[in-house]
Amino acid sequence: MTTVGGGFTERGKLDNFIQHIVCLMDNHTPEQRRTNMQAIQSKNTTIEIALRKELWSRGVRYRKNSSDIPGHPDIVFKAKKVVVFCDSEFWHGHDWESTKETIKSNREFWLPKIERNMERDREVNELLTGLGFVVIRFWGKEITRNTKGCADIIEKILRDR
Repeated sequence: MTTVGGGFTERGKLDNFIQHIVCLMDNHTPEQRRTNMQAIQSKNTTIEIALRKELWSRGVRYRKNSSDIPGHPDIVFKAKKVVVFCDSEFWHGHDWESTKETIKSNREFWLPKIERNMERDREVNELLTGLGFVVIRFWGKEITRNTKGCADIIEKILRDR
């Protein structure tokens, strides 16, 4: 067997060495990474709350995280058949062709997962549109940078319905 990484000749030691190198690529310990991942929310995210607060301050009333509508939209206007999704860039594949190159660890897990999220977003859009809904999707950065502009778009669509 060829020596690797300073003379490892036993297979077990080589595997441990490789695992150690892979772990060094991540700036977090497995426990820290687990804690970070567990803290990620699927509803009541910062971007959702910002947009909802802006709408509420304007007197626009809505339902949130409606489980009886496909895709569980973040904001729902049932009577007008308008739904809003607040999509974070990472989980929903914003600028995917360049973003996927930045994912360095556990690519065999993350790439299919995010691509499936993107596919599911398209499926939900088609389904809701077929049911007569107007589907609005905002990226998190859009909401963060221009919350009022996003709320303006929603209000205009609601007025036109």
